[in-house]
Amino acid sequence: MTTTPTPTRTPLSLFVLGQGSDPRSERGVECPGDLPPASDPALVERARRAKAELGDRVFVLGHHYQRDEVIQFADVTGDSFKLAREAAARPEAEFIVFCGVHFMAESADILTSAAQKVVLPDLAAGCSMADMARLAQVEDCWDVLADAGVADVTVPVTYMNSSADIKAFCGREGGVVCTSSNAKKVLEWAFARGEKVLFLPDQHLGRNTAVLQMGIGLDECVLYDPHQVNGGLTVEQLRAAKMILWKGHCSVHGRFSPQAVTEVRERVPGVKVIVHPECQHEVVLMADEVGSTEYIIKAVEAAPPGTRWAVGTELNLVQRLAKAHPEQEVAFLEQHVCYCSTMNRIDLPHLVWALENLVAGHVVNQVTVDADTEHHAKLALQRMLDLPGETTKD
Repeated sequence: MTTTPTPTRTPLSLFVLGQGSDPRSERGVECPGDLPPASDPALVERARRAKAELGDRVFVLGHHYQRDEVIQFADVTGDSFKLAREAAARPEAEFIVFCGVHFMAESADILTSAAQKVVLPDLAAGCSMADMARLAQVEDCWDVLADAGVADVTVPVTYMNSSADIKAFCGREGGVVCTSSNAKKVLEWAFARGEKVLFLPDQHLGRNTAVLQMGIGLDECVLYDPHQVNGGLTVEQLRAAKMILWKGHCSVHGRFSPQAVTEVRERVPGVKVIVHPECQHEVVLMADEVGSTEYIIKAVEAAPPGTRWAVGTELNLVQRLAKAHPEQEVAFLEQHVCYCSTMNRIDLPHLVWALENLVAGHVVNQVTVDADTEHHAKLALQRMLDLPGETTKD
């Protein structure tokens, strides 16, 4: 009889499916104590009981893209910045449990008081878009702009969907944060202060806003690739550009294709296509309506009965809209399933685990932002909040 030898661990060794984990590379896969099994029929009751025991000490935030099993326990639902501000408006809540992704929890920690603790039920709930812009990469890009002689006339603008240290970079360099609903207003602010904008980290929101809302030419937009020397751009291209777009995108919204729009129009007579501005430029050009998550929700809510919608955003939200509005036909733009995989890491077992630990006096998965990063990130956020008539919806 022969036996298979145990493989030797190396820095690049891989795990057999379902066997082992590496906390060094997979944040959140190790939970102190026991994570309840998803099959536990008492999970809903356990969540209710833990939340009731905590009372006003806990405030649960639920992003629109969360699963229904989690969103039912949210005290408030919304987009990322709205939720962070809701948390800041409740200083009596000792614990902020953010059912979203990591950059959202960071924003909540930045805006809440030092006495409040922000908890992310699963630390592995990140954002692929935010991860596409690392601080060292952005600092290297700034050096490239300086070498080209354009850094001093460039204003950095970062989308809310970015890490705290990228927001802080913008704060230090005279820049600002934007959301998907106020990007035009923020870009107007930036162009009043500089000749160019470095837009981080979502190329599609930057391009769609600049070209479709501000009349900037596509030929005035260049794409900076952090994985290429000098971003893959020449000095001449950088000097000629008005919008320097970071090569980043949303893994969900980037999946929607022009072909999907064509196919749904052929398949569903009279359908209205509504998409998020994180979608590709070609998709946005073909859509009937374009707007933030809150815009999409309100558009469907306000539409007359019988309206047919094909919605280009995260599937959990689309399914929730369809269920809430049976008087309309609400369908997903793509025919293939498209959940946000990192957002979906926040499930009921992790929520129960986090809440029950708080009941027991253990703060788990606390997300904190250091004082220096918080200070400069707040500068960038405050510049956005100071814009006239700012309502700050994503």
